[in-house]
Amino acid sequence: MADQKLILITLLVKLGVAASVSSALARSRVFQRLLFAEHRQSRQTLALMAFFLVPLTLGVWVRITVPSFLAADISLETVTLLGLLLGPGWAILSALVMALPAVLRGEYLAPLFLAAVGLVSGVFGSWVEPEEIWSFTPFVDLSIYRWVRRNLRQPKFDRQILLLMLIACMEMARDWVAHQYPRRLFALETDAWWLRALVWICAPVVVGICLKIWNALRVEIKLEEQKRLLLEARLDALQRQINPHFLFNTLNSIASLVRRRPDQAREMIVKLANLLRALLKDYGTYVPLKEEVSFTDDYLDIEVVRFGAEKLRVVKELDPETLEVLVPSILLQPLIENSIKHGLEPRIDGGTITIRSRMQGSSLVVEVEDDGVGIMLKPASALSREGAGIGMKNVKERLEVLYGSDARFTVVSRPGRGTLVSIELPAEVH
Repeated sequence: MADQKLILITLLVKLGVAASVSSALARSRVFQRLLFAEHRQSRQTLALMAFFLVPLTLGVWVRITVPSFLAADISLETVTLLGLLLGPGWAILSALVMALPAVLRGEYLAPLFLAAVGLVSGVFGSWVEPEEIWSFTPFVDLSIYRWVRRNLRQPKFDRQILLLMLIACMEMARDWVAHQYPRRLFALETDAWWLRALVWICAPVVVGICLKIWNALRVEIKLEEQKRLLLEARLDALQRQINPHFLFNTLNSIASLVRRRPDQAREMIVKLANLLRALLKDYGTYVPLKEEVSFTDDYLDIEVVRFGAEKLRVVKELDPETLEVLVPSILLQPLIENSIKHGLEPRIDGGTITIRSRMQGSSLVVEVEDDGVGIMLKPASALSREGAGIGMKNVKERLEVLYGSDARFTVVSRPGRGTLVSIELPAEVH
């Protein structure tokens, strides 16, 4: 029978072992993926079991070879966790593996007892909702306090308290079996009733610590996933806002030519079909800059037909090094459309649009400049008012969603002399 001080130290170290092992496991991306997977194949479940069994079976062996280090053995708590998370079958298999070092020492009841623990905890885990397992807390006193308050007002069955009592009762059962059959099953035995109660309570606290650490990580991963989905939904909304805006203006251009210049209207329809075909392809969020420029070429061809080659001139100053850099799809077309509609169209003699690209350190700089009438920009509403700001506002918001503070979007307009839109974003090559 162990000394009282040794038992107290063992219980404290046991809590530390549980916290350190669960924290170490949580840092592994593979462990996270396996633990939080909604559906696992058999090989994935075996891989997850290996994360538990390799270090903690070694802990049982350490307890046997180093008599004063009893805290290394948390086999009961480990099998309980596996039962709650994986089910009774996998928990029983784990119990047999973890009990192997104990059997070699002569503790022949270890596999039978741990298998029973795996069966009981596995059945309980299959019976309750997963959220009730993940929300299990090691703060036992607060749980009891909340449980008493709730049940005084409205009596109800609390599975949290049931799990707490279930784990404590399994520890009590181990204590009783070890007392009845000395050296056939390991347990922390003592004659002091208060110390024995601490041993019984320590088991659910160890289980609760592990679940608490992993649940905090699980909630964090869920929040990151929700944030990602929200950004994708916002980006999709902006994308859908750009396409109808472009299509509406193009159809208006075609309608204006149908009676006066049917051949040119037919040519514009063909170009529009090419654009729509390109939009229907699964380009994803990013495309190489050369594909984005090719997409805008069809749009510019439509506008050249509409305005006339003598009124709309296009100049490209593209650094070949930039053509393979990935950019958000449909990045340039709204800016070019904005330059034509609000910069060049009001001018009687039209004007020139210049598209530039260059590398600036590790960043890509893309510019769209026109020599039109310019726009009146106010700091508070430069990109938010109707008309000139719609296309630029959409592009600006998309860059914020995709790159955050890593992208820059600037507009410089000089009334009567033109507008320059400059985009700087991280350069990623396809």
